[in-house]
Amino acid sequence: MSRLINNRPESGNRRVFPLSLFFLSLVLSLLHLPAAHAQTDPRAAALIKAARAQIGVTRVYDGAYTRLAYPNGDVAPERGVCSDVVIRAYRQAFGHDLQQALHQDMKKSFSAYPRHWGLKKPDPNIDHRRVPNLQTFFTRQGAKLQNSATQDYRPGDLVTQTIAERLPHILIVSDKRSTDGQRYLVIHNIGAGAREEDRLFEFPITGHFRYFP
Repeated sequence: MSRLINNRPESGNRRVFPLSLFFLSLVLSLLHLPAAHAQTDPRAAALIKAARAQIGVTRVYDGAYTRLAYPNGDVAPERGVCSDVVIRAYRQAFGHDLQQALHQDMKKSFSAYPRHWGLKKPDPNIDHRRVPNLQTFFTRQGAKLQNSATQDYRPGDLVTQTIAERLPHILIVSDKRSTDGQRYLVIHNIGAGAREEDRLFEFPITGHFRYFP
C-alpha cells in the first residue's frame, strides 16, 4: 500500500488503497479476534469474580469429612477441595446454596445419585462436596453440555476431569487465556489451594456444564 500524503499517492502511477476498504478490512479482522476479547456473559463474570476472590484465601487442600451447618454450611475458608471453590463461588455470585439444592434433590431422587460411598440416605455434610454428585445434579438441572472442541468452552463453564485415572476433579473456566491465546485458564483447587492456571486440557474431561441458577 502506498503512503498517502494529503490523501494523495507519492507517485501518480501508484494505486491508492481506498480508506473505505482499509476500515472494512480492519473491522473484519476484529471479528476474528480470540473469544477472550468478546464480552463475557455478566452471570459468568460474576461467577468468575467470586471464584477468583478465593485465590490467596483458600491455601490448603483438605478433603476431610467435616460436620457442617445446614443450609449454607462451609469448611474454614482457608481450606477445602475442588468442589468447595465451586460451592463458594455460587454462593457469593448468586446467593445460590448448592449444599441445600443438591440435598433437596437427593432427598427426592436418592436412587439417581452415585452409590460409591455406601450411603443409605443423603448426608448434607458431604454430598455436595463430591464431584460425581455435582455432575449428577447439574445434569438433572439440564446444564450438561457436550465435551467437544476448545472453542466450545466458555468463561463460567464448569468442567469435570479425572486425575490419575480415578480421582474426580471440578473447575471453573476463567475469562483469561493462556499465553498463546489458545485456551482459557481455569480456577480450581487441585492440591495447593485456589489458583488460576492453564490446565483445562491437562486431564481427561468427563463433563461440561453451564449452570446459572
